[in-house]
Amino acid sequence: MGAEDPDGHRVECRLDELLAERGMTLTELAERVGVTVVNLSVLKNNRARAIRFSTLTAVCDALGCQPGDLLRVAEPTRRGGD
Repeated sequence: MGAEDPDGHRVECRLDELLAERGMTLTELAERVGVTVVNLSVLKNNRARAIRFSTLTAVCDALGCQPGDLLRVAEPTRRGGD
């Protein structure tokens, strides 16, 4: 685990897991939050480079979670022989 991003960050989004736990679709979340499905998909697939605090707040409100439930820092990738 812990594939490091070319930009040097290891922040991963757990949106898929949280949606599954709540029986909610990405489309339903997008409607509740007022963000496009495409934008949430970018976040869900760990391709986002930034997230507005207002969006993060809305997602957390809709999912009934805290930012730390949604985002985590992956373990660093070990390079050969370390």
